[in-house]
Amino acid sequence: MTNPDLPLASGGCGDGCACGAEGAFDEYGEYMECGLDPALAGLLADAGLDPVEVEDIANVAVQEDLAHGVDVTTVATIPEDAVATGDFVAREAGVVAGLRVAEAVVSVVCTDEFEVERHVDDGDRVEAGQKLLTVTTRTRDLLTAERSALNLLCRLSGIATATRAWANALEGTRARVRDTRKTTPGLRSLEKFAVRCGGGVNHRMSLSDAALVKDNHVVSAGGVAQAFTAVREMFPDVPVEVEVDTLHQLREVVDAGADLILLDNFTPGECEEAVAVVGGRALLEASGRLTLQNAKAYADTGVDFLAVGALTHSSPILDIGLDLRAAE
Repeated sequence: MTNPDLPLASGGCGDGCACGAEGAFDEYGEYMECGLDPALAGLLADAGLDPVEVEDIANVAVQEDLAHGVDVTTVATIPEDAVATGDFVAREAGVVAGLRVAEAVVSVVCTDEFEVERHVDDGDRVEAGQKLLTVTTRTRDLLTAERSALNLLCRLSGIATATRAWANALEGTRARVRDTRKTTPGLRSLEKFAVRCGGGVNHRMSLSDAALVKDNHVVSAGGVAQAFTAVREMFPDVPVEVEVDTLHQLREVVDAGADLILLDNFTPGECEEAVAVVGGRALLEASGRLTLQNAKAYADTGVDFLAVGALTHSSPILDIGLDLRAAE
């Protein structure tokens, strides 16, 4: 049964149309129109995603699968006018993310109108056998979109599921699990969205929106305090995080005025010392040596964040499939 709190949608804008969906501006300030259904584009924007970027990713995924040809198996075996309903179904329990992205893949493939029933929303916990999304459209289009839609949906849901496990481990503490820039090229915004769906928070999205002074910067600048000062002077309005390896470096950078300090490979005991040294003058982030088993021990030291690159670079997929049935 369709969740009454989630909207029924239809779409089929294909490669671009004058449907009125809001677009975005490229790096040169040129307006780019979104070819997705306006309601879908709005849901993506509400989730903090750029509809134009999602549409582009969907197109790239589909064209990679088609290699600018046709789905030879589907074209040979399915009549052109056949219509079917496909249920995206969880094969295992987890946290779902990327349902609207999967819809975008269907949208760029479909040549006719299609209907969507949304049974759950991104960030929801689902069980094995649970329907997530139902699509009714031309059978050929549905099967051609299947793998690209599932690749993205399974990947993002896997990240959300892993993140939820970390978030659950930190319950009752002040610490939040946070991602890194160790993301799949071209999919950063989607993968970081999946982290949010799982209850985590995002680190910087790019090299330009925040500074992170690491060991190689320190070597080049002649010291950790010097590196911090150089960034602060050139980019006074940019948040600056500094990675430290020792309590001595920590004292240097906190006295210099760092906003956020990354404690690299500190033990829980050393993190506790660091919290005492800083005394609330900066936020602290633990990184390295972190596992689900010791996450609570690190969080109990009073650090603000646990940086977990594995959320995006090593999470297994959540198994989701597409079950085809006759359209009603």
